[in-house]
Amino acid sequence: MTTRVQRLSINYKTLEEFKKFRENGLEELSMLEDLQADLIEDNVDSPFYGIYEEGKLVARISLYPTPAKYDRYFEPATGYLELMKLEVLPGYKGKGYGQALVEYAKSLGRPIKTNVRLGAQDFFLRLGFCAVKYNPERDRGENPYVWQPPSF
Repeated sequence: MTTRVQRLSINYKTLEEFKKFRENGLEELSMLEDLQADLIEDNVDSPFYGIYEEGKLVARISLYPTPAKYDRYFEPATGYLELMKLEVLPGYKGKGYGQALVEYAKSLGRPIKTNVRLGAQDFFLRLGFCAVKYNPERDRGENPYVWQPPSF
């Protein structure tokens, strides 16, 4: 079976699908507010990506571009993607969907920064991410990890 990652549309159908994640996941992973803000603003460039199985959204991620002028993680400063809210619904974990979403993000060829939740460090290390030396002024309780394409 081939896993296909696709950009998610910003519409009310996606909003309904996101509610299923909120019911099964952690509050900090909820993308409902992010999606609702984009619906209100009518933003056509969705930062949301997902994987469907039999017509059901079962895994999702958001990728927000960050301009070089706001970079505090890479040397020299560069634009990067902020990987946020990676989540796979219960019953669909262990099928490689999380890895497929991260590999898709890496295929975009830009550096990536993410804040790793407790227990997910090994997952990101296996995918080539490195922990950033913690800086209390910069990181404010976050746990940043970064990945750079080989050409950087």
